[in-house]
Amino acid sequence: MRTLTSYRRQGLGVTPLTVLTSFLDAVGPFGTLLFPLFNFDFTEGIPFDIRNTPSHMGALTEAARMYPGSVRTGHPIYSFAVIGANAPRFLEVDNFSGYGADSPFGLLRELNGKIAVLDLPDQDSMTFYHHIEEMHSVPYRYHKTFTGNYTDIKGITSTRTYGLFVRDLEQGVLTHVNPMGELLWEAGLYTGDRAHEHSGLRVIEANAMYAFVSAIISSEKAYGLLYIREGVTIHQDSAIP
Repeated sequence: MRTLTSYRRQGLGVTPLTVLTSFLDAVGPFGTLLFPLFNFDFTEGIPFDIRNTPSHMGALTEAARMYPGSVRTGHPIYSFAVIGANAPRFLEVDNFSGYGADSPFGLLRELNGKIAVLDLPDQDSMTFYHHIEEMHSVPYRYHKTFTGNYTDIKGITSTRTYGLFVRDLEQGVLTHVNPMGELLWEAGLYTGDRAHEHSGLRVIEANAMYAFVSAIISSEKAYGLLYIREGVTIHQDSAIP
């Protein structure tokens, strides 16, 4: 198996496909990779085409979208590219709510998967928090729908409506999850390297993260750890359990 280090030592260029291939080598023939293909154009009334609409999540995710045999899930805002042994299980995933129980986030838990983050802080990467928040119907978010033109895998276009569990902007709610990330490090749930240190790659078990964050939400201690309100001072000592 070629690692990124071996590519560099041999003077070979590292491309998004190189990185993707290294991850595929790491999980092996029985593993499965999910890459976020999030694209927010549908919320602005721009049509979605499951065959062609690009990812807004960077070059690595676009390489995954274009990879032979890659399966794309159906939500027009929060879709995923799935490659590997369990990809067929995602073929029929067309969840209504982006973070819902029947979404790829929920299936990731069912498969006892892991979440890997490459060189980004929680604030810029860990959408899985919102899945947990939706599963607990947190009061600082609410369900909102978006309707637009949707072209399916067969090239058939129709009008469809999908949902998201969005933050309550009228109440000044801001996503603020880096403090929760610190608790995950302190609890030993994150393994690997922090963003911008060494490889910058950290990993966490999805079910372990779900249980830990669920306990925080159930204890009504999410404020200051998962969200804040614009213009409100955080008393951090009282927020952390």
